Amino acid sequence: MSRPRFWDPDGERFGLPTYPWRMAPDGYLTRRQLRTRGLRPGGQPVAAQILWRSRRTKDVRAAHLYRACLAKPVRPMTPAKTAALAAANLARRTCPLCGRDAGYVLPAHLGTCLPCADGLPAAA
Repeated sequence: MSRPRFWDPDGERFGLPTYPWRMAPDGYLTRRQLRTRGLRPGGQPVAAQILWRSRRTKDVRAAHLYRACLAKPVRPMTPAKTAALAAANLARRTCPLCGRDAGYVLPAHLGTCLPCADGLPAAA
């Protein structure tokens, strides 16, 4: 049985400890996996990586891995951040033509709410 192409746990070939898809050791997590556990990397360097070849484009893809034991809790949202996020989302829902909150994020290809894009008068 041959060794997988991206197997380099010592980091001699790729510079970082490297593992194939779904073969990362316990205790190493991607940013997304950390986030689902309520954690963040917290300034730690990349500890390892996962490499795999994309089936569609045949490019080599990478995912960085961080040590779970060194991760820190996600910072809580402050009232200012919550207000800024609400304002940004409101701007994404507000039609520039009729000025109404559409109740959904405006389609980027239209740039307006659906009634304005269809040329219909805005509902009262």
